[in-house]
Amino acid sequence: MSNVTTNNVTVNNIKTAKKSRMTVRYITVTAMLSAIAFILMFLDFSVPVMPSFIRMDLSELPALIGSFAMGPACGVCVCLIKNLLHLFMTSTGGVGELSNFVLGAAFVFPAGMIYKHKKSKKSAIIGAFVGAICMALISFPSNLFVVYPIYETMMPLDAIIAAYQAIVPSVTELWQCLLFFNVPFTFVKALFSVLITVVVYKKLSPILKGQSNQ
Repeated sequence: MSNVTTNNVTVNNIKTAKKSRMTVRYITVTAMLSAIAFILMFLDFSVPVMPSFIRMDLSELPALIGSFAMGPACGVCVCLIKNLLHLFMTSTGGVGELSNFVLGAAFVFPAGMIYKHKKSKKSAIIGAFVGAICMALISFPSNLFVVYPIYETMMPLDAIIAAYQAIVPSVTELWQCLLFFNVPFTFVKALFSVLITVVVYKKLSPILKGQSNQ
């Protein structure tokens, strides 16, 4: 009887130690990816076919990798942490960070959920594309009803629309600008993260999961 009890205690101790190691790795990986995402937010650049105030960055890339490697909650946490850090040096009053978090979460969460259901390269690609579509679709109401109305306090609506008209003169309403510029731009932005993730994930995954020796 004592041997059985001892064995049970040993098994429980092993399980507890393993769970503890997994928790530490999860926190470590999430923190590391959040730091990388935070840095990538500053490495933004303008795109010739977009107004100058809309810039491209790849800060969702670490969140997508985390969502695949550690689960969708990790990806959402990376999106949240990078924007909380960015709040300390923002000029948007937190509106830009809120929008970035919502769009990023809409991208990486469904991607991670689909991949979690069936872990294969095909499901990863499908999940990432679904996430990219969700991100693009949500960007329309997010910008129309939240972001741009607040930006109007800093830049008149006519000036915002004029920036779009300098590229395509036929747009006359804000919703047209968002539909024909921001939605496709957001989708393409997500696709860049998808393409890079497809290329590098297979090599990074064992390292993030602590299986680099396999």
